[in-house]
Amino acid sequence: MARQPRLDLPGIPRHVVQRGNDRQACFAADVDYGQYLRELQEAARKHGCAIHAFVLMTNHVHLLVTPTCLVAVSRMTQAVGRRYVGLFNARYRRTGTLRAGRFKAALIDSERYLMACHRYIELNPVRARMTTDLADYRWSIHGHDAMDRRHPLITPHRKYLRPGLTPATRQIADRALIREQLDEQQLTDLRLHTRQQRA
Repeated sequence: MARQPRLDLPGIPRHVVQRGNDRQACFAADVDYGQYLRELQEAARKHGCAIHAFVLMTNHVHLLVTPTCLVAVSRMTQAVGRRYVGLFNARYRRTGTLRAGRFKAALIDSERYLMACHRYIELNPVRARMTTDLADYRWSIHGHDAMDRRHPLITPHRKYLRPGLTPATRQIADRALIREQLDEQQLTDLRLHTRQQRA
């Protein structure tokens, strides 16, 4: 079956999901998570992608990213995949792919959806019962947003940087926002739109 063409619009944020092959783990130890983030930071810079949010789960990755040019997201994910998978395979003396085919991506067409997607990404470890306190989960945007732990990978989206809000006020607002769980319809819509790769 032919691949469906992706909508690729520079300047429009998108929710990107990359899953492990056959739902297998993509990360085996802290060194792997750190390596992935370093590779992602380098590839995002090189290919013109601004990363606004991320979470690394055991067997998949969520990103909120805005490309500056055509095919930037594809080039970024390919670059990360080539480098990270090669290093992972060498570290664990394995062969083959880690990724389940192409990444999935949904265009984000409104501020409301942008903020819902940001929360969806940030709350993933809680929904997966990997932690009850996001402050304990090191591999997500949460420390950057809510706890003033600056992450060099992150470029806050302009909608997140509302005029008049200080960094301290934004942290308080983010902690309050995260306490508000997404409702079931929002969760369903986010998952469906990303899987179907539509806005």
